[in-house]
Amino acid sequence: MSEKLKGKTVAILATDGFEESELTEPKAALEREGATVHVIAPDKDSIRAWAGTDWGPSYDVDRKLDQVDAGDYDALELPGGLFNPDTLRQNEQALAFTRRFFEQHKPVGAICHGPWVLINAGVAKGRRMTSYPSVEMDLRNAGAEWVDQEVVVDSGLVTSRKPDDLDAFCSKLVEEIAEGKHSRQHA
Repeated sequence: MSEKLKGKTVAILATDGFEESELTEPKAALEREGATVHVIAPDKDSIRAWAGTDWGPSYDVDRKLDQVDAGDYDALELPGGLFNPDTLRQNEQALAFTRRFFEQHKPVGAICHGPWVLINAGVAKGRRMTSYPSVEMDLRNAGAEWVDQEVVVDSGLVTSRKPDDLDAFCSKLVEEIAEGKHSRQHA
């Protein structure tokens, strides 16, 4: 186990229908580097994964959204899947929680359909990002510069396209969290 992220606490915001690997692999990578990771959900004690082509297992939630404050975390990770970000982007409490990370200049990672949450939180405009291909036009319409790359870093914001990109995504997310706050990160 490395100590790159020792003393750091990271929030993973998710709900039912998150792409399993996009929660479990970043969580494991962050914990290997010494971070404490909390899985946070709007209102449940456990959330069910989407595992590729069907429902997967349920995972315990560490904190409910109404019990947390972004100020208590060093970074945020938003897994994709289809159902998870579609539900979260309609939850004002989830959007406010996400915006706080940008206001506080903290690293944020979003993969696959996860950038939908960033669009609805109003933090995508002017950012260079990637996502699952079907989210491209949504990001462009929100004022982001969309590029087709396995991982894109824009001043503390780390985005990737799909589960195949998880190695690069996790590596860059660890780097950005280790670096800490980013002065250009904005709401």
